[in-house]
Amino acid sequence: MGALSALMRKKWRFNTVWAENIRRAVVCLHVLCRGQPAIFFDGPGPSDHLFTMAEQPDGLITIQDFVRWGASRFNAAGLFFGHGTDNAIDEAVHLVLSALHLEPGLPSGFRDCRLTPAERVAVCDLLERRLVERIPASYLSGRAWFAGLEFAVNAQVLVPRSPIAELVEAGFDPWIDSENITHVLDLCTGSGCIGIAAAVYLPEVDVDLVDISPAALEVAHRNIVRHDLADRVQTVESDLFAALSGRRYDVIVSNPPYVSRAEMDTLPAEYRNEPALGLLGGEDGLDVVLRILATAANYLTDGGILIVEVGNAAPTLEIRLPTVPFTWLEFERGGEGVFLLTQQQLLEQQMHIDEALKQ
Repeated sequence: MGALSALMRKKWRFNTVWAENIRRAVVCLHVLCRGQPAIFFDGPGPSDHLFTMAEQPDGLITIQDFVRWGASRFNAAGLFFGHGTDNAIDEAVHLVLSALHLEPGLPSGFRDCRLTPAERVAVCDLLERRLVERIPASYLSGRAWFAGLEFAVNAQVLVPRSPIAELVEAGFDPWIDSENITHVLDLCTGSGCIGIAAAVYLPEVDVDLVDISPAALEVAHRNIVRHDLADRVQTVESDLFAALSGRRYDVIVSNPPYVSRAEMDTLPAEYRNEPALGLLGGEDGLDVVLRILATAANYLTDGGILIVEVGNAAPTLEIRLPTVPFTWLEFERGGEGVFLLTQQQLLEQQMHIDEALKQ
């Protein structure tokens, strides 16, 4: 009798799930073909969000239909794009293809492929969450691209988007001879994208990925495994250089928190879904940057270079350190606020940097 009861309960659960999936497919088809809103709010899953995107009388059938529709809704809602894409169409492509388990660069011949009812539900879920919750697309898909490489991401790390990618792709040329690079430090690594990309583009180099956040380092470790680099890339939990005693690097590269408190309050909603630990750099945005400048020379080899992204904090940094000869790098694909200093320049300016840090 007990076995029969268990079997009946299992069968009931299967029928309930099956019926619920059919209900959702029918309701979503009603949305797509009749232009009526569907409401899913009675269960715990991600597809149980309120779905009220704008009416479309002719229905949505193909991949291209959903991309166009999603982009139109994103634009109408005034979403912000700055986490791997800079426009609504690319954002919609990212989410639609991710929901369908398809890779970027889908051949154009597949754009007119029709979606199944279940696929339409999955696509609708992601598009609606992006619209309503303002979650960056990469958090919804779990993946992002940097320097032409794919990385796993989640809400414990910033979405990769630094212009430093161009430097990595060029092997840091012309600022240092790549043949002279043996060790690279990615400080405040987050997902590990900068350091891992450096290891890919410089296949003879060893890389340390350093972050104060254990949760971020878990993501970085996943990306090390993804790119099969465990023999040359390691993670180190450390408050900047604290756990790196005795180590020296030819290149130290960092995308630290550099957003000021005033700027933080004005950022679009998408940024508020990223970890504040990776964004907020204190009152003027320079708390961590100045600490890096004050110590980096001790961890650089002779002829080594320091590369740091400071974004909109660049003018403030120049005001606080007017004698430091920052080289502000330019990028073909856009981006600014990245400086370079040599070890020798850091040593020459050490007194001024220390004074600024005490202020």
